[in-house]
Amino acid sequence: MKRTADSRGFVVLCKAKLKSGKVALTQRYMSKDSRLLMRIGVDLGGTKIEGILLFADGEVAEKIRVKTPTEKYRDTVDALCDVVDRLQQSAPSSKYSVGIGTPGALSAATDGKAELMKNCNSICLNGEPLKVDIEKRLGYETRMENDANCFALSEACYGAAQSANTMFGVILGTGTGGGIAINQRLHTGANRIAGEWGHNSIPSAVRELIDGDRLCYCGRRNCIETVLSGRGLKQSHQERTGAALEAMELADLARQGDGAATETIHVYCQQLARCLASVVNVLDPDMIVLGGGLSNIEQLYEDVPGLMKEHVFTDNLLTQLSAPKFGDASGAIGAACLWPLN
Repeated sequence: MKRTADSRGFVVLCKAKLKSGKVALTQRYMSKDSRLLMRIGVDLGGTKIEGILLFADGEVAEKIRVKTPTEKYRDTVDALCDVVDRLQQSAPSSKYSVGIGTPGALSAATDGKAELMKNCNSICLNGEPLKVDIEKRLGYETRMENDANCFALSEACYGAAQSANTMFGVILGTGTGGGIAINQRLHTGANRIAGEWGHNSIPSAVRELIDGDRLCYCGRRNCIETVLSGRGLKQSHQERTGAALEAMELADLARQGDGAATETIHVYCQQLARCLASVVNVLDPDMIVLGGGLSNIEQLYEDVPGLMKEHVFTDNLLTQLSAPKFGDASGAIGAACLWPLN
């Protein structure tokens, strides 16, 4: 982002991605008052750290992306804080608020001990007081949530579920996760695990669609993740046909009319519909937004709503199923939204 300053504020030159895939440059004036409503969001991923400066209307004013140091924990902390420091350069007298999305979760604090990271695919983060160390380095408070919660919040505040009172954001990718937003605010629950449906047991109506019990990495059997993740879809196809194909390979083959792949995707739609029906029966959201790599399978939006109806306890299903508005940017946008606008 380039800036041209004057006494009242400055003009920013922003990059905007068009539907055609081309990038356009737009100018936008930032008054000193408007800067007070801007927020920083950082997505700490396994391979990259992406930080953004977010306007109050959800437009990204500035974006910084760097490679994630994966071997040393302190290097990860320093790299993330360096991104934040660079984004703070345009801040007025007070700092912008900072929200951080992580690949894992913070354990609940007990007996005055610091919250420690857990369930991270970036192994160097596990067991570390990431939030505390970042705040020591920056010198001010931050807010932190897992990436599924940040995805849900981005779609609730500025994305596909912007008009929904209650939404459930679903991650279908390497793993299976979720987040809940109510009136554009994140709901995390007493144990900070609201929306973590991926480690609920599959309904019996889903168990009948697979050959045998599946062991989850968490140690339990037949978690929803063992069926709906990319690995789960791959296993389902292999059980049916003996062929070991990755999830998106299957989706591509189904689009091309391959019979075996089409049938596997249809079974996956049934599995997803039956698992989501249990969420609807408890939460009854206005909208469900799918995210993660498998959310790109177009057939999900065509088939799943109809398949859900017979498993939901109502005669007129009003819950909508939607593709996400944001792609890779959802984590950083949702992280920024961890701080509500003042």
